[in-house]
Amino acid sequence: MMPTIAHYLAQQPVFNPAGLLPFYLGSNQLGWVEPEIASILCSQTQDWKINQQTLYLDSPQPAQAMYQAAKILQQQGLIQGWRNEQYGVYAPNSNSAADFTQPLLALERAAFRRFGLLSRAVHINGYYPDGSLCIARRAKTKSIDPDRLDNMAAGGIPLGEDPRDCAIRELFEEAGFKSQFSNTLVLQETILMQRNEIDGTHRELLYCFDLALPADFIPHNQDGEVGAFYRMSPAQAINDLSQMTWDAGVVTARFLQRQQFQCL
Repeated sequence: MMPTIAHYLAQQPVFNPAGLLPFYLGSNQLGWVEPEIASILCSQTQDWKINQQTLYLDSPQPAQAMYQAAKILQQQGLIQGWRNEQYGVYAPNSNSAADFTQPLLALERAAFRRFGLLSRAVHINGYYPDGSLCIARRAKTKSIDPDRLDNMAAGGIPLGEDPRDCAIRELFEEAGFKSQFSNTLVLQETILMQRNEIDGTHRELLYCFDLALPADFIPHNQDGEVGAFYRMSPAQAINDLSQMTWDAGVVTARFLQRQQFQCL
């Protein structure tokens, strides 16, 4: 029996905060931290404190304190794949949603899962006039989810970059798509992904774009992060959802739902 989109989405991992410590900077909860990680940080510097099963950072220089904490964890092998890319750390606004206009500080991208911080990323569904999708396979050298299937292009949003600008940049870097043809790039929705991972808590807001491709477009990777591209029919894409990263699979499934391909 062919798999269905509904069956795939029902298998998505669900975030469970049991056993984790909420992580606060001032009055703002920024993330979740494993007790073992919290103990390491508290043993290294007085900036970190545990009170009533809650981890607090109390420092006059929180950006420097977070950087030093991340380096300590990296040196102990608890943060891997250091990117030298800065993500923004944002405080929640009055509606408990992150205010992306007011970053509290910048932090190395690779550290976000260990602190359970909210990151942001773009994912682009590239599709052809006949309805087929351009699907990428991540390079085997990727530090996260190597060799898994992915969207045509995807990538984290660094501090100071607009989501659409990030999408256009990633389209060129990963698929060689020229910015002058990006007038068909449409932001469809944002999805909050949250799950427990072996290296911490994955919390990421996905900006999901659809991109109508010319019939003769052939992708060419520019940055070494993509191992191959495939042109898949909707039926093939549904069948291969389980081979995709969790994030890319959800983004692809939602695209197929918009196109009313539930099962074929």
